[in-house]
Amino acid sequence: MVQKSPCLSSPTQPSASVGPPVLNHFFFISARGSSLTREIRGGLVTFFSKANINALNPLIVGTAVDKNGNLVSGLPKYESWPIEFDPVTNAVITPVIHANTGATLAMVAAATAFIAGVMTILMGLIGRFPVALAAGLGINALLAYAIAPTMTWPQAMGLIVWEGIVITILVLTKFRKAVMDAVPQALRTGISVGIGLFIALIGLVDAGFVRQGSVMGELGVGGSIIGWPLLVFVVVLISLIIMWVKKVKGAMLIAILGGTILAVILEALVKVGNSEINPTTGWRLNVPELTSDQSWLPNLELMKFWDHVDMLGAFQADVRSWAIVLLTILALLLADFFDTMGTIVAIGKAGNLIEPDGNPPRTQQILLMDSMSAIAGGVFSTSSNTSYVESASGVADGARTGLANIVTGSAFLLAVLITPLVNLIPSEAVAPVLVVVGFLMLQQIVDIDWANLEVAIPCFFMVTMMAFTYSITVGMGLGFVVYVIIKIVKGKAREINPLLWVVAVLFLVYFFQGQLLVWLG
Repeated sequence: MVQKSPCLSSPTQPSASVGPPVLNHFFFISARGSSLTREIRGGLVTFFSKANINALNPLIVGTAVDKNGNLVSGLPKYESWPIEFDPVTNAVITPVIHANTGATLAMVAAATAFIAGVMTILMGLIGRFPVALAAGLGINALLAYAIAPTMTWPQAMGLIVWEGIVITILVLTKFRKAVMDAVPQALRTGISVGIGLFIALIGLVDAGFVRQGSVMGELGVGGSIIGWPLLVFVVVLISLIIMWVKKVKGAMLIAILGGTILAVILEALVKVGNSEINPTTGWRLNVPELTSDQSWLPNLELMKFWDHVDMLGAFQADVRSWAIVLLTILALLLADFFDTMGTIVAIGKAGNLIEPDGNPPRTQQILLMDSMSAIAGGVFSTSSNTSYVESASGVADGARTGLANIVTGSAFLLAVLITPLVNLIPSEAVAPVLVVVGFLMLQQIVDIDWANLEVAIPCFFMVTMMAFTYSITVGMGLGFVVYVIIKIVKGKAREINPLLWVVAVLFLVYFFQGQLLVWLG
Protein backbone atom coordinates (compact mmCIF):
# COMPACT_ATOMS: atom_id res chain seq x y z
CA MET A 1 0.00 0.00 0.00
CA VAL A 2 1.50 3.31 -1.04
CA GLN A 3 1.30 6.04 1.57
CA LYS A 4 0.05 9.37 0.30
CA SER A 5 1.64 12.52 1.61
CA PRO A 6 1.44 16.20 0.66
CA CYS A 7 5.15 16.48 -0.10
CA LEU A 8 5.59 17.23 -3.78
CA SER A 9 2.96 16.66 -6.36
CA SER A 10 2.59 17.26 -10.06
CA PRO A 11 0.54 20.23 -11.12
CA THR A 12 -1.56 18.01 -13.34
CA GLN A 13 -3.99 15.18 -12.71
CA PRO A 14 -3.26 11.79 -14.32
CA SER A 15 -5.15 11.19 -17.53
CA ALA A 16 -7.14 8.07 -18.30
CA SER A 17 -4.52 6.80 -20.78
CA VAL A 18 -2.29 4.24 -19.07
CA GLY A 19 -1.26 2.32 -22.17
CA PRO A 20 -1.71 -1.42 -22.88
CA PRO A 21 -2.95 -3.53 -19.92
CA VAL A 22 0.30 -5.52 -19.75
CA LEU A 23 2.35 -2.33 -19.56
CA ASN A 24 -0.01 -0.83 -17.00
CA HIS A 25 0.12 -3.93 -14.80
CA PHE A 26 3.89 -4.40 -15.01
CA PHE A 27 4.79 -0.80 -14.17
CA PHE A 28 1.85 -0.06 -11.81
CA ILE A 29 0.94 2.99 -13.91
CA SER A 30 -2.66 3.38 -12.81
CA ALA A 31 -1.92 2.07 -9.29
CA ARG A 32 0.48 4.97 -8.79
CA GLY A 33 -1.91 7.50 -10.27
CA SER A 34 0.12 8.12 -13.40
CA SER A 35 -0.40 7.91 -17.15
CA LEU A 36 1.59 6.97 -20.22
CA THR A 37 1.97 10.63 -21.16
CA ARG A 38 3.25 11.63 -17.73
CA GLU A 39 5.79 8.79 -17.69
CA ILE A 40 7.17 9.72 -21.11
CA ARG A 41 7.30 13.40 -20.22
CA GLY A 42 8.86 12.76 -16.82
CA GLY A 43 11.44 10.41 -18.33
CA LEU A 44 12.51 13.05 -20.83
CA VAL A 45 12.75 15.73 -18.12
CA THR A 46 14.95 13.41 -16.04
CA PHE A 47 17.22 12.83 -19.04
CA PHE A 48 17.58 16.51 -19.88
CA SER A 49 18.24 17.29 -16.22
CA LYS A 50 21.26 14.98 -16.24
CA ALA A 51 22.28 14.97 -19.91
CA ASN A 52 25.24 17.19 -19.03
CA ILE A 53 26.85 14.18 -17.31
CA ASN A 54 27.83 13.10 -20.84
CA ALA A 55 30.05 16.18 -21.02
CA LEU A 56 30.93 16.64 -17.35
CA ASN A 57 32.10 13.10 -16.54
CA PRO A 58 34.58 13.03 -19.47
CA LEU A 59 35.99 16.39 -18.34
CA ILE A 60 36.72 14.88 -14.92
CA VAL A 61 37.61 11.25 -15.63
CA GLY A 62 38.95 11.82 -19.14
CA THR A 63 41.48 14.56 -18.37
CA ALA A 64 43.12 13.31 -15.15
CA VAL A 65 46.31 11.24 -15.31
CA ASP A 66 47.47 8.32 -13.20
CA LYS A 67 50.86 7.89 -11.54
CA ASN A 68 52.41 7.04 -14.92
CA GLY A 69 51.04 10.14 -16.63
CA ASN A 70 48.49 8.12 -18.62
CA LEU A 71 44.84 8.93 -19.24
CA VAL A 72 42.01 6.49 -18.50
CA SER A 73 42.18 5.42 -22.16
CA GLY A 74 45.70 4.09 -21.52
CA LEU A 75 47.22 6.76 -23.75
CA PRO A 76 49.78 9.25 -22.43
CA LYS A 77 48.29 12.71 -22.01
CA TYR A 78 50.91 14.24 -24.30
CA GLU A 79 53.03 12.71 -27.04
CA SER A 80 55.82 14.24 -29.10
CA TRP A 81 55.35 13.48 -32.79
CA PRO A 82 58.07 14.16 -35.38
CA ILE A 83 56.56 15.81 -38.44
CA GLU A 84 59.71 16.63 -40.43
CA PHE A 85 63.13 14.95 -40.73
CA ASP A 86 66.49 16.16 -42.02
CA PRO A 87 67.05 14.18 -45.27
CA VAL A 88 70.79 13.81 -44.55
CA THR A 89 71.00 13.16 -40.80
CA ASN A 90 67.42 11.90 -40.39
CA ALA A 91 67.18 14.07 -37.27
CA VAL A 92 63.86 15.54 -36.17
CA ILE A 93 63.61 19.13 -37.35
CA THR A 94 60.09 20.03 -36.21
CA PRO A 95 58.56 17.99 -33.39
CA VAL A 96 54.96 18.64 -32.36
CA ILE A 97 53.34 17.99 -29.01
CA HIS A 98 50.09 16.07 -29.47
CA ALA A 99 47.45 15.82 -26.72
CA ASN A 100 45.43 12.62 -26.47
CA THR A 101 42.70 14.19 -24.37
CA GLY A 102 40.36 14.65 -27.34
CA ALA A 103 40.23 10.96 -28.16
CA THR A 104 39.96 10.04 -24.48
CA LEU A 105 37.07 12.47 -23.91
CA ALA A 106 35.20 10.81 -26.79
CA MET A 107 35.78 7.37 -25.27
CA VAL A 108 34.57 8.39 -21.82
CA ALA A 109 31.56 10.25 -23.23
CA ALA A 110 30.38 7.22 -25.21
CA ALA A 111 30.90 4.84 -22.28
CA THR A 112 29.21 7.27 -19.84
CA ALA A 113 26.06 7.52 -21.96
CA PHE A 114 26.01 3.79 -22.77
CA ILE A 115 26.30 2.56 -19.17
CA ALA A 116 23.83 5.19 -17.93
CA GLY A 117 21.35 4.05 -20.57
CA VAL A 118 21.66 0.33 -19.93
CA MET A 119 21.57 0.56 -16.13
CA THR A 120 18.71 3.08 -16.11
CA ILE A 121 16.62 0.76 -18.27
CA LEU A 122 17.44 -2.19 -16.00
CA MET A 123 16.43 -0.11 -12.98
CA GLY A 124 13.11 0.55 -14.69
CA LEU A 125 12.53 -3.12 -15.47
CA ILE A 126 13.69 -4.55 -12.14
CA GLY A 127 13.35 -1.74 -9.61
CA ARG A 128 10.31 -0.22 -11.40
CA PHE A 129 11.08 3.05 -9.67
CA PRO A 130 11.58 6.45 -11.37
CA VAL A 131 15.22 6.96 -10.45
CA ALA A 132 17.85 7.04 -13.19
CA LEU A 133 21.49 6.01 -12.91
CA ALA A 134 24.65 7.67 -14.18
CA ALA A 135 28.25 8.32 -13.21
CA GLY A 136 28.21 9.84 -9.73
CA LEU A 137 29.59 13.34 -9.36
CA GLY A 138 31.82 13.60 -6.33
CA ILE A 139 32.81 9.96 -6.58
CA ASN A 140 34.29 10.56 -10.03
CA ALA A 141 36.23 13.58 -8.72
CA LEU A 142 37.54 11.54 -5.78
CA LEU A 143 38.59 8.85 -8.24
CA ALA A 144 40.24 11.21 -10.73
CA TYR A 145 42.02 13.63 -8.42
CA ALA A 146 42.78 11.59 -5.29
CA ILE A 147 42.92 7.89 -6.19
CA ALA A 148 44.18 7.63 -9.78
CA PRO A 149 47.34 9.73 -9.16
CA THR A 150 48.48 7.13 -6.60
CA MET A 151 48.13 4.10 -8.91
CA THR A 152 47.34 3.23 -12.53
CA TRP A 153 43.91 3.88 -14.03
CA PRO A 154 43.18 0.13 -14.43
CA GLN A 155 43.96 -0.34 -10.72
CA ALA A 156 41.73 2.63 -9.77
CA MET A 157 38.84 1.23 -11.80
CA GLY A 158 39.47 -2.12 -10.14
CA LEU A 159 38.81 -0.45 -6.79
CA ILE A 160 35.50 0.88 -8.11
CA VAL A 161 34.54 -2.67 -9.10
CA TRP A 162 35.49 -3.95 -5.63
CA GLU A 163 33.43 -1.20 -4.02
CA GLY A 164 30.44 -2.23 -6.15
CA ILE A 165 30.93 -5.89 -5.25
CA VAL A 166 31.01 -5.08 -1.53
CA ILE A 167 27.82 -3.00 -1.78
CA THR A 168 26.13 -5.76 -3.80
CA ILE A 169 26.98 -8.26 -1.06
CA LEU A 170 25.52 -5.86 1.52
CA VAL A 171 22.33 -5.70 -0.54
CA LEU A 172 22.04 -9.46 -1.03
CA THR A 173 22.51 -10.02 2.71
CA LYS A 174 19.83 -7.31 3.25
CA PHE A 175 22.27 -5.32 5.40
CA ARG A 176 21.88 -2.24 3.23
CA LYS A 177 18.09 -2.24 3.64
CA ALA A 178 18.50 -2.91 7.37
CA VAL A 179 20.55 0.29 7.66
CA MET A 180 17.78 2.19 5.89
CA ASP A 181 15.22 0.72 8.28
CA ALA A 182 17.38 1.81 11.24
CA VAL A 183 17.11 5.50 10.33
CA PRO A 184 14.28 7.17 12.29
CA GLN A 185 11.43 8.65 10.25
CA ALA A 186 12.19 12.16 11.50
CA LEU A 187 15.73 11.98 10.12
CA ARG A 188 14.42 10.70 6.79
CA THR A 189 12.42 13.90 6.45
CA GLY A 190 15.57 15.87 7.21
CA ILE A 191 17.34 13.96 4.44
CA SER A 192 14.63 14.84 1.92
CA VAL A 193 14.61 18.52 2.89
CA GLY A 194 18.41 18.65 2.76
CA ILE A 195 18.44 17.12 -0.70
CA GLY A 196 15.88 19.71 -1.79
CA LEU A 197 18.18 22.54 -0.72
CA PHE A 198 21.12 20.72 -2.31
CA ILE A 199 19.30 20.35 -5.65
CA ALA A 200 18.37 24.03 -5.64
CA LEU A 201 22.00 24.97 -4.97
CA ILE A 202 23.20 22.69 -7.78
CA GLY A 203 20.91 24.55 -10.16
CA LEU A 204 21.99 27.99 -8.96
CA VAL A 205 25.69 27.13 -9.17
CA ASP A 206 25.43 25.31 -12.53
CA ALA A 207 23.87 28.43 -14.01
CA GLY A 208 26.40 30.77 -12.42
CA PHE A 209 23.61 32.60 -10.59
CA VAL A 210 25.50 31.88 -7.35
CA ARG A 211 29.30 32.00 -7.54
CA GLN A 212 32.27 32.17 -5.24
CA GLY A 213 33.20 35.79 -4.76
CA SER A 214 34.72 38.04 -2.15
CA VAL A 215 32.60 36.14 0.35
CA MET A 216 31.64 32.45 0.27
CA GLY A 217 29.02 33.08 -2.38
CA GLU A 218 27.57 36.02 -4.26
CA LEU A 219 24.94 36.80 -6.86
CA GLY A 220 26.17 36.41 -10.43
CA VAL A 221 29.29 38.39 -11.26
CA GLY A 222 30.29 40.81 -8.53
CA GLY A 223 26.76 40.81 -7.15
CA SER A 224 25.10 41.55 -10.50
CA ILE A 225 23.45 39.63 -13.32
CA ILE A 226 25.86 39.98 -16.25
CA GLY A 227 26.08 38.11 -19.55
CA TRP A 228 23.70 36.37 -21.95
CA PRO A 229 23.91 32.89 -20.34
CA LEU A 230 22.84 34.22 -16.95
CA LEU A 231 20.03 36.14 -18.62
CA VAL A 232 18.86 32.89 -20.24
CA PHE A 233 18.74 31.27 -16.79
CA VAL A 234 16.68 34.13 -15.35
CA VAL A 235 14.24 34.17 -18.29
CA VAL A 236 13.74 30.39 -18.17
CA LEU A 237 13.35 30.40 -14.36
CA ILE A 238 10.71 33.12 -14.40
CA SER A 239 8.91 31.41 -17.30
CA LEU A 240 8.92 28.08 -15.46
CA ILE A 241 7.57 29.63 -12.27
CA ILE A 242 4.74 31.26 -14.24
CA MET A 243 3.91 27.99 -16.02
CA TRP A 244 4.08 26.04 -12.77
CA VAL A 245 1.71 28.27 -10.79
CA LYS A 246 -0.66 28.28 -13.78
CA LYS A 247 -0.42 24.44 -13.82
CA VAL A 248 0.73 24.16 -17.43
CA LYS A 249 1.19 20.53 -18.45
CA GLY A 250 4.80 19.63 -19.18
CA ALA A 251 6.06 22.94 -17.78
CA MET A 252 9.53 21.59 -16.99
CA LEU A 253 10.04 19.97 -20.38
CA ILE A 254 8.83 23.14 -22.11
CA ALA A 255 11.24 25.20 -20.02
CA ILE A 256 14.26 23.04 -20.91
CA LEU A 257 13.49 22.90 -24.64
CA GLY A 258 12.56 26.58 -24.82
CA GLY A 259 15.69 27.60 -22.92
CA THR A 260 17.85 25.50 -25.25
CA ILE A 261 16.32 27.08 -28.37
CA LEU A 262 16.84 30.56 -26.90
CA ALA A 263 20.46 29.71 -26.04
CA VAL A 264 21.18 28.34 -29.54
CA ILE A 265 19.79 31.51 -31.14
CA LEU A 266 21.80 33.76 -28.82
CA GLU A 267 25.04 31.84 -29.41
CA ALA A 268 24.52 32.06 -33.18
CA LEU A 269 23.97 35.82 -32.95
CA VAL A 270 26.51 37.00 -30.37
CA LYS A 271 29.06 34.14 -30.12
CA VAL A 272 29.32 34.01 -26.32
CA GLY A 273 31.71 31.04 -26.11
CA ASN A 274 32.46 28.89 -23.08
CA SER A 275 33.61 29.88 -19.61
CA GLU A 276 37.24 29.10 -20.47
CA ILE A 277 37.23 31.84 -23.11
CA ASN A 278 34.92 34.16 -21.17
CA PRO A 279 35.26 33.21 -17.47
CA THR A 280 32.57 35.58 -16.24
CA THR A 281 30.05 35.69 -19.09
CA GLY A 282 30.58 32.42 -20.99
CA TRP A 283 28.36 29.33 -20.99
CA ARG A 284 29.13 27.37 -17.83
CA LEU A 285 29.38 23.90 -19.41
CA ASN A 286 27.91 23.12 -22.81
CA VAL A 287 28.12 25.72 -25.55
CA PRO A 288 24.80 25.57 -27.46
CA GLU A 289 26.23 25.29 -30.97
CA LEU A 290 27.19 22.67 -33.51
CA THR A 291 30.70 22.94 -34.92
CA SER A 292 32.16 21.34 -38.02
CA ASP A 293 34.85 19.46 -36.07
CA GLN A 294 32.38 17.50 -33.92
CA SER A 295 32.42 13.76 -34.57
CA TRP A 296 29.14 11.89 -34.86
CA LEU A 297 30.78 8.47 -34.53
CA PRO A 298 30.95 7.06 -30.97
CA ASN A 299 34.31 5.82 -29.70
CA LEU A 300 33.63 2.54 -27.90
CA GLU A 301 37.25 1.73 -27.03
CA LEU A 302 36.49 1.59 -23.29
CA MET A 303 34.05 -1.25 -23.95
CA LYS A 304 37.20 -3.44 -24.13
CA PHE A 305 37.19 -3.59 -20.33
CA TRP A 306 39.79 -6.37 -20.21
CA ASP A 307 42.37 -3.78 -21.28
CA HIS A 308 41.30 -1.13 -18.77
CA VAL A 309 40.52 -2.83 -15.45
CA ASP A 310 42.99 -4.41 -13.01
CA MET A 311 41.21 -6.04 -10.06
CA LEU A 312 44.29 -7.09 -8.12
CA GLY A 313 46.98 -4.55 -8.98
CA ALA A 314 46.08 -2.05 -6.23
CA PHE A 315 46.68 -4.60 -3.49
CA GLN A 316 50.35 -4.68 -2.53
CA ALA A 317 52.19 -6.98 -0.17
CA ASP A 318 52.86 -4.56 2.69
CA VAL A 319 50.32 -3.79 5.40
CA ARG A 320 50.46 -0.03 4.85
CA SER A 321 49.38 -0.34 1.19
CA TRP A 322 46.57 -2.69 2.11
CA ALA A 323 45.37 -0.28 4.81
CA ILE A 324 45.34 2.66 2.38
CA VAL A 325 43.47 0.66 -0.27
CA LEU A 326 40.86 -0.57 2.23
CA LEU A 327 40.39 2.96 3.59
CA THR A 328 39.92 4.19 0.01
CA ILE A 329 37.31 1.50 -0.68
CA LEU A 330 35.54 2.47 2.57
CA ALA A 331 35.41 6.13 1.48
CA LEU A 332 33.97 5.14 -1.91
CA LEU A 333 31.52 2.74 -0.29
CA LEU A 334 30.17 5.25 2.23
CA ALA A 335 29.79 7.95 -0.41
CA ASP A 336 27.91 5.58 -2.75
CA PHE A 337 25.94 3.85 0.02
CA PHE A 338 24.44 6.93 1.62
CA ASP A 339 24.08 9.07 -1.52
CA THR A 340 21.76 6.37 -2.86
CA MET A 341 19.90 5.95 0.40
CA GLY A 342 19.17 9.66 0.64
CA THR A 343 18.27 9.92 -3.05
CA ILE A 344 15.70 7.11 -3.21
CA VAL A 345 14.05 8.16 0.06
CA ALA A 346 13.81 11.76 -1.14
CA ILE A 347 12.44 10.76 -4.56
CA GLY A 348 9.99 8.35 -2.91
CA LYS A 349 8.68 11.18 -0.74
CA ALA A 350 8.59 13.55 -3.70
CA GLY A 351 6.39 11.17 -5.69
CA ASN A 352 4.24 10.00 -2.76
CA LEU A 353 5.78 6.54 -3.24
CA ILE A 354 6.65 5.72 0.37
CA GLU A 355 5.38 2.50 1.96
CA PRO A 356 4.18 2.37 5.60
CA ASP A 357 7.67 1.20 6.64
CA GLY A 358 9.11 4.50 5.36
CA ASN A 359 10.82 2.96 2.31
CA PRO A 360 10.00 3.12 -1.40
CA PRO A 361 8.31 0.06 -2.95
CA ARG A 362 10.68 -2.69 -4.16
CA THR A 363 13.51 -1.22 -2.10
CA GLN A 364 15.61 -4.40 -2.29
CA GLN A 365 15.47 -4.47 -6.10
CA ILE A 366 16.25 -0.74 -6.30
CA LEU A 367 19.30 -1.12 -4.08
CA LEU A 368 20.49 -4.17 -6.00
CA MET A 369 20.38 -2.36 -9.35
CA ASP A 370 22.16 0.64 -7.84
CA SER A 371 24.92 -1.64 -6.53
CA MET A 372 25.27 -3.42 -9.85
CA SER A 373 25.60 -0.01 -11.51
CA ALA A 374 28.65 0.72 -9.36
CA ILE A 375 30.25 -2.46 -10.71
CA ALA A 376 29.30 -1.59 -14.31
CA GLY A 377 30.79 1.89 -13.96
CA GLY A 378 34.10 0.44 -12.81
CA VAL A 379 34.16 -2.28 -15.47
CA PHE A 380 33.65 0.22 -18.28
CA SER A 381 35.88 2.95 -16.80
CA THR A 382 33.24 5.65 -16.28
CA SER A 383 33.53 5.73 -12.46
CA SER A 384 30.88 4.36 -10.12
CA ASN A 385 27.34 4.78 -11.45
CA THR A 386 24.68 5.59 -8.90
CA SER A 387 21.10 6.82 -8.52
CA TYR A 388 21.11 10.50 -9.27
CA VAL A 389 19.18 13.06 -7.34
CA GLU A 390 18.17 15.06 -10.43
CA SER A 391 15.63 12.28 -11.07
CA ALA A 392 13.43 14.33 -8.76
CA SER A 393 12.88 16.73 -11.66
CA GLY A 394 11.18 13.98 -13.67
CA VAL A 395 9.12 12.97 -10.65
CA ALA A 396 8.05 16.57 -10.18
CA ASP A 397 6.80 16.58 -13.77
CA GLY A 398 4.78 13.40 -13.34
CA ALA A 399 7.02 10.31 -13.43
CA ARG A 400 5.95 7.65 -10.93
CA THR A 401 7.07 4.31 -12.36
CA GLY A 402 9.94 2.47 -13.99
CA LEU A 403 8.45 3.25 -17.40
CA ALA A 404 9.95 6.72 -17.11
CA ASN A 405 13.33 4.99 -16.74
CA ILE A 406 12.84 3.21 -20.05
CA VAL A 407 12.39 6.61 -21.68
CA THR A 408 15.38 8.13 -19.85
CA GLY A 409 17.62 5.13 -20.55
CA SER A 410 16.65 5.04 -24.23
CA ALA A 411 17.53 8.73 -24.49
CA PHE A 412 20.95 8.03 -22.97
CA LEU A 413 21.55 5.24 -25.50
CA LEU A 414 20.52 7.57 -28.29
CA ALA A 415 22.93 10.13 -26.86
CA VAL A 416 25.79 7.70 -27.62
CA LEU A 417 25.06 8.33 -31.28
CA ILE A 418 24.06 12.00 -31.16
CA THR A 419 26.37 13.46 -28.51
CA PRO A 420 26.73 16.78 -30.40
CA LEU A 421 22.96 17.35 -30.22
CA VAL A 422 22.85 16.44 -26.52
CA ASN A 423 25.67 18.90 -25.90
CA LEU A 424 23.50 21.67 -27.30
CA ILE A 425 21.62 21.75 -23.98
CA PRO A 426 23.34 24.33 -21.77
CA SER A 427 23.24 24.06 -18.00
CA GLU A 428 21.55 27.48 -17.94
CA ALA A 429 18.45 25.91 -19.58
CA VAL A 430 18.29 22.97 -17.15
CA ALA A 431 19.22 24.74 -13.91
CA PRO A 432 15.84 26.49 -13.46
CA VAL A 433 14.14 23.09 -13.27
CA LEU A 434 16.48 22.03 -10.46
CA VAL A 435 15.76 25.25 -8.56
CA VAL A 436 11.99 24.71 -8.74
CA VAL A 437 12.33 21.04 -7.76
CA GLY A 438 14.43 22.12 -4.79
CA PHE A 439 11.65 24.47 -3.70
CA LEU A 440 9.06 21.71 -3.97
CA MET A 441 11.14 19.31 -1.86
CA LEU A 442 11.86 22.00 0.75
CA GLN A 443 8.13 22.19 1.45
CA GLN A 444 8.57 19.04 3.55
CA ILE A 445 10.39 21.10 6.17
CA VAL A 446 7.06 21.65 7.97
CA ASP A 447 7.03 17.92 8.82
CA ILE A 448 10.13 18.26 11.06
CA ASP A 449 9.34 18.75 14.76
CA TRP A 450 11.64 21.70 15.41
CA ALA A 451 10.64 21.77 19.09
CA ASN A 452 12.14 18.30 19.60
CA LEU A 453 15.88 19.04 19.76
CA GLU A 454 16.79 15.35 19.59
CA VAL A 455 15.76 15.31 15.93
CA ALA A 456 15.72 19.05 15.12
CA ILE A 457 19.47 19.57 15.59
CA PRO A 458 20.50 16.49 13.53
CA CYS A 459 18.04 17.56 10.81
CA PHE A 460 19.52 21.06 10.87
CA PHE A 461 22.98 19.63 10.17
CA MET A 462 21.61 17.40 7.42
CA VAL A 463 19.76 20.24 5.69
CA THR A 464 22.54 22.82 5.90
CA MET A 465 25.62 20.66 5.43
CA MET A 466 24.36 18.87 2.32
CA ALA A 467 24.33 22.27 0.64
CA PHE A 468 27.35 23.88 2.33
CA THR A 469 29.64 20.88 1.70
CA TYR A 470 28.03 20.04 -1.65
CA SER A 471 27.66 16.42 -0.51
CA ILE A 472 24.64 14.30 0.43
CA THR A 473 26.95 11.85 2.19
CA VAL A 474 28.59 14.46 4.43
CA GLY A 475 25.25 15.99 5.40
CA MET A 476 23.74 12.64 6.28
CA GLY A 477 26.85 11.52 8.14
CA LEU A 478 27.01 14.63 10.30
CA GLY A 479 23.31 14.29 11.08
CA PHE A 480 23.73 10.66 12.17
CA VAL A 481 26.76 11.43 14.34
CA VAL A 482 25.03 14.39 16.03
CA TYR A 483 21.89 12.28 16.58
CA VAL A 484 23.90 9.58 18.36
CA ILE A 485 25.77 12.16 20.49
CA ILE A 486 22.54 13.84 21.61
CA LYS A 487 20.93 10.52 22.50
CA ILE A 488 23.99 9.61 24.58
CA VAL A 489 24.11 12.88 26.55
CA LYS A 490 20.35 12.65 27.13
CA GLY A 491 20.79 9.19 28.65
CA LYS A 492 18.85 7.52 25.83
CA ALA A 493 21.64 5.45 24.28
CA ARG A 494 19.41 2.36 24.44
CA GLU A 495 17.03 3.99 21.96
CA ILE A 496 19.73 4.04 19.27
CA ASN A 497 19.42 1.22 16.76
CA PRO A 498 22.62 -0.91 16.91
CA LEU A 499 23.18 -0.34 13.19
CA LEU A 500 23.24 3.42 13.74
CA TRP A 501 26.12 2.92 16.18
CA VAL A 502 28.01 1.15 13.38
CA VAL A 503 27.11 3.86 10.87
CA ALA A 504 28.20 6.65 13.24
CA VAL A 505 31.58 5.01 13.84
CA LEU A 506 32.12 4.45 10.11
CA PHE A 507 31.33 8.08 9.41
CA LEU A 508 33.84 9.20 12.03
CA VAL A 509 36.44 7.15 10.17
CA TYR A 510 35.24 8.72 6.90
CA PHE A 511 35.49 12.28 8.26
CA PHE A 512 39.00 11.70 9.65
CA GLN A 513 40.30 9.63 6.73
CA GLY A 514 42.75 12.39 5.77
CA GLN A 515 44.41 12.31 9.19
CA LEU A 516 44.43 8.51 9.16
CA LEU A 517 46.25 8.55 5.81
CA VAL A 518 48.80 10.98 7.30
CA TRP A 519 49.40 8.59 10.19
CA LEU A 520 49.81 5.72 7.74
CA GLY A 521 52.66 7.69 6.21
